[in-house]
Amino acid sequence: MPELPEVEVVRRDLEREVVGKRIKGVEVDAMRSVRRHHNRKQFITRLEGKKIIGVERRGKYLIVRFESGRVLLVHLRMTGSFRHYRRGSLQDVPHRRAVVNLENGSDVAYRDVRRFGTWLLLEPAEVEPYLAARVGPEPLGPGFTTAFLQTRLGDRTAPLKAAILEQRTVAGLGNIYADEALWRAQLHPRRTAGSLTSGEVAELRRSIRAALRRGIATQGADLGDGVYASGSMQDEFKVYGRGGEPCDRCGTIIAKTQVGGRGTSFCPTCQAASSASSRPSRSSIRNSS
Repeated sequence: MPELPEVEVVRRDLEREVVGKRIKGVEVDAMRSVRRHHNRKQFITRLEGKKIIGVERRGKYLIVRFESGRVLLVHLRMTGSFRHYRRGSLQDVPHRRAVVNLENGSDVAYRDVRRFGTWLLLEPAEVEPYLAARVGPEPLGPGFTTAFLQTRLGDRTAPLKAAILEQRTVAGLGNIYADEALWRAQLHPRRTAGSLTSGEVAELRRSIRAALRRGIATQGADLGDGVYASGSMQDEFKVYGRGGEPCDRCGTIIAKTQVGGRGTSFCPTCQAASSASSRPSRSSIRNSS
């Protein structure tokens, strides 16, 4: 699933191709989200002829703004992606669910293998309430402070990794960058979220931002599954997907376990649990390796 860095790369590509251009036509095929949220014909009518003035991002959401004030909110979910093509070259694009024809003679195709992605057209006053109910402040923005993160973790008894994967705590963070951030902060993924000291919360905030920024700088992670094929972050992973390999920092073999139902990689030495109660058993680590 594309996480914040991958979605940011998509946003930048879209911004370059579509901002300032007017939509000439829209084709929507087999998109469950459009059928669920809108009358298909009205949805298309509300987009055609409209000028795009901006493409923003909040967490994993893409925010396409129109001159009219309306906003198209897109969530790529597990397998959504956008590609830009010359008009007439879309015949061999697999898993195409929608096409936006631009006035300059080019097309933007939306691909989605599993069809979980969502498109939602909102009026100006609806956008912020919709996002605020689902995601927290932008983790690379000024609102993501140590105080905010401390409040969100509070006295939580949930495992730390599960807590930071909640989108109202860290918008846009997913499995990859959660593992990478916890390694940077030298915090065990099963550590009780509410047990962190103020200094540890500050370090966690810095590490989350550093992991996300590195992901953006490397154009995201291409895991070879066809979902996202652009970046090189996969060549710099410190723990994610590296179970059984030595830790770059201390040489200990990276362990694999499950936290909140998510596959999780960590260094048992660098990220030692703070107490026996939060430490996974040797057998659970061995069985998941």
